Amino acid sequence: MERIKFFIIGIDDNREQHFSAEVAAIIASHVHFSGGVRHYEIVKPYLPANHHWLPVMVPLAPVVDCYREHQSVVVFASGDPLFFGFANTIMRELPDAEVQVFPSFNSLQLLAHRLLMPYHDMHIVSLTGRPWLRFDEALIHGYEKIGVLTDNREHTPSSIAERMLDYGYNNYQMQVGELLGNNQQERVTTWRLTDVVGQSFASPNCLVLSRTAPRSRPFGIPESDFHLLDGRARMITKMPVRLLSLSLLNLRQRGVFWDVGFCTGSVSVEARLQFPHLQIVAFEQRPEGEALLRANAQRFGAPGIETVIGDFTELDLSLYPKPHAAFIGGHGGKMHAMVAKLSLLLPNDGVIVFNSVSAESRQLFTDAIAQQGFCLQQCIRMQIDDFNAIDVMSAVRQAQPIA
Repeated sequence: MERIKFFIIGIDDNREQHFSAEVAAIIASHVHFSGGVRHYEIVKPYLPANHHWLPVMVPLAPVVDCYREHQSVVVFASGDPLFFGFANTIMRELPDAEVQVFPSFNSLQLLAHRLLMPYHDMHIVSLTGRPWLRFDEALIHGYEKIGVLTDNREHTPSSIAERMLDYGYNNYQMQVGELLGNNQQERVTTWRLTDVVGQSFASPNCLVLSRTAPRSRPFGIPESDFHLLDGRARMITKMPVRLLSLSLLNLRQRGVFWDVGFCTGSVSVEARLQFPHLQIVAFEQRPEGEALLRANAQRFGAPGIETVIGDFTELDLSLYPKPHAAFIGGHGGKMHAMVAKLSLLLPNDGVIVFNSVSAESRQLFTDAIAQQGFCLQQCIRMQIDDFNAIDVMSAVRQAQPIA
């Protein structure tokens, strides 16, 4: 079967396009064209009279099936089609296709040019149809310049500013580019974050966040700085124990971390700040835990922790991304059931960490992991001030013997 050939042409928002001789010849020699609604409005005057337009829309499966019916398609895309663009989609969905790309400036390049801003050191995040995870990661890292591709639904300049202010990241100013490349309607503005909230912007738009001051990001948060559950200082994982627990979880090599029985959320918050790439899901049976974790996450600038309230042993855990590592902060007498459920979800190199404060809880954990085919990897005893000694224990699945 002959490979489908795609010519993917990047354009800006200008209603007067200037195509190279090569691109103009490709357009003139084709019949089947594709792109979004806005792209069609821009390029329609340049297409042959007998052209057929194949609209790009969600879901993409019917669009891809339509492409398969043709030998050659010219696709129009925004800016650089390889920069979070539609060329990546085509190569993923049709890996055998022949693709030729003719890029234009992407929107963040155009915005940087308008601002006379060198952009070689800009950290780029796309929020176009994507979750907040990578944006939150960039905020926690505290990059001096963050370029953001927005959408016109959930991730607008207003909602981005609101999220930043919610978690204390008021140390940035925002520069927004609207309809970049459109000679008549293009607009570039600079804002304080507090003034962006509630504002509407023409779409498409993008923005640059420029840091005005560094923000503190401690390595190890003193337990006295957290909001506590009913003021009970003994209900929080102490800072040295917390850091040791995170070390044994080996989170730099993990993608998803579960905090089971989070109480104040100190382990989740610390993990978020030290390992911003992580997806974190935190579980707690007490309903008041949700507000407590949110308050602590806001206090320390740790957005993006997913909170789940309910009895862990009775929850439908298929609703959440599978963990690569888990911390058991509280078990409520259900250690065996918790470890059994985690065992079904953790990968072969997955790890469980538990802090034991008594010989009974230590034995309970060792019995539970042994029953599920895990072995105790490390056990480190710590004592802080006048508190009881704590055993920080990590368990990994036992390697299967080679047949």
